Amino acid sequence: MIRLTWVQPEDLVGHELRQAAEDGRDVGAIAARWRAAGGHDAPPRAGASEPRARALRPLAESLLDELAAIPSPLPEPTDLDAIIAATPTWPAPAPASAVDPARVLGAWQGRAAGCVLGKPVEKIPRQGVREIAESTGNWPIRGWFTAEGLPREVAARWPWNRRSAVNSLAENIDGIPEDDDLNYPLLALTVLERHGRGFTTDDVAAVWLDELPAGRTFTAERVAYRNLLSGVEPPETATHRNPFREWIGALIRADVYGWVNPGDPATAAGYAWRDARLTHTANGVYGAMFAAAMCAQSLVATSAEEVVAAGLSVVPPGSRLHEAVRRAAEDAAAERDFERVVDRLYERHGRLHWVHTINNAALVAAALVHGDGDVTASIAGAVAGGWDTDSAGATAGSVAGALNGGVPDQWIMKNTLASSLTGFDGIGLDELARRTQEMMEP
Repeated sequence: MIRLTWVQPEDLVGHELRQAAEDGRDVGAIAARWRAAGGHDAPPRAGASEPRARALRPLAESLLDELAAIPSPLPEPTDLDAIIAATPTWPAPAPASAVDPARVLGAWQGRAAGCVLGKPVEKIPRQGVREIAESTGNWPIRGWFTAEGLPREVAARWPWNRRSAVNSLAENIDGIPEDDDLNYPLLALTVLERHGRGFTTDDVAAVWLDELPAGRTFTAERVAYRNLLSGVEPPETATHRNPFREWIGALIRADVYGWVNPGDPATAAGYAWRDARLTHTANGVYGAMFAAAMCAQSLVATSAEEVVAAGLSVVPPGSRLHEAVRRAAEDAAAERDFERVVDRLYERHGRLHWVHTINNAALVAAALVHGDGDVTASIAGAVAGGWDTDSAGATAGSVAGALNGGVPDQWIMKNTLASSLTGFDGIGLDELARRTQEMMEP
């Protein structure tokens, strides 16, 4: 029996109950019914349960619909006009700024470097990432992870991500390997090239169905993909039986929308909103807007603090994401020991899933502010945090690479990016940077 991760109804109820606890809905009676029937809580890391859980599917489908009908009481709108109205700091649209092409290339290089650094330790918790690094003389992290010299007992305690370790360790990196954190920027570029700057959410969906293999999607993206094939239309694709709508997927898709709007966080955030609403709501959408605004500012800014402030300027101050990022940035600015900064993040957000938007966005902000523009410190801090290591590393790398107009030599890989997306397999980052710059306003 095939057990597809992230879409089986009986596997979604636990995650929806966890989401309800986070967004303030009273679902105690529904939770009791689910557990009385033998239903399980959300697994901490896995996306599919045992085959015997299939018997719970009819009840799961019913409960998911009941849960979706209960509104959150929190002041966290998803409609763009409502978001803007709730955000007094929302910036005015700005004319496109002239950009040094080296900064655009640096953004792509930084994203690739941070992603690949985090790939082999994805799903390994923070303590495991540190033990691996320390055991191989790479703590603080200053280079790629390696299996060479790693004690057998450490390797057994913290096994590499099996799909990634074959092409993302120092001894086997040969070009830039495929990853969803790199495929999604390629898709965003495709959307812009095909549909122009006036693209719609429906255009994003159409490009996905044309170009994105379903097996390359996860969590909210896989649910939305399933919804599209079932005839559900955006924005309902983000809410129909989708408990992952505040997870990190939309955030990792947003960089290109920032890069094509240099110095204009407001327009960048609006572009990211159009994309994000296909799969996400509330803080999941805010995460994408935050990332896009940061990436827009990173091409013209002079400091990481300026970039993070630009990201916060498009996030409603009453939201959980705004508070999390603001406090993370304040801690990072005041505390010299980054490990203590991350300790505080875990105290506040340790209950969240490891690929949730809020904890990872806070970690990215902290790594950028504490790294003070340094590429290595920024991507290493995001990865060492031990949540979504490749995604957080990629976003931190995007910003730091843009700020610096490139990345240090130890993070430069052979200039070929692997991808299952049509027309992109083997493409160079210099070509991607050129095409990105072509999509900026003249």
